[in-house]
Amino acid sequence: MKRAAGALIGVVFGVTLSWTGLTSPDVLREGLLFENAYLYLFFASAVLTSFVGLRLVKGRRAPLTGQTVAWATQRVERRHIAGSLVFGLGWGIADACPGPIATQLGQGIWWSVFTLAGTLIGVRIFLRRAEETEPATETQQHPAASPA
Repeated sequence: MKRAAGALIGVVFGVTLSWTGLTSPDVLREGLLFENAYLYLFFASAVLTSFVGLRLVKGRRAPLTGQTVAWATQRVERRHIAGSLVFGLGWGIADACPGPIATQLGQGIWWSVFTLAGTLIGVRIFLRRAEETEPATETQQHPAASPA
């Protein structure tokens, strides 16, 4: 059930990205060069929708897992700044963020293979560094390593 729900959410996300044009390198480039406000207006509407939606579900049970929806606010750390800079640099070079990679592949945007490879390499480096700095014990696992 969880995998099917995840697949459905992924398909809806991919269709939404395609339909709105956010998989188009031209739309992304125009936004990153501040030639068109569409990208930022879309992001602002997504942030507002998420903010309201999260406030509505906080403290309630998630339908698929039954867990209470909750989160802890973290202070901004050096790693957050560094990660945002790497993300922005990659986004500017590739004209894509990790979200639409699968959609771009499906649309036949051939160079998205390189974006996918860069993302996978980056995740691999991150996980390797996380293992080196904080070895996992039987009771403490990295969230990415937990079974689905």
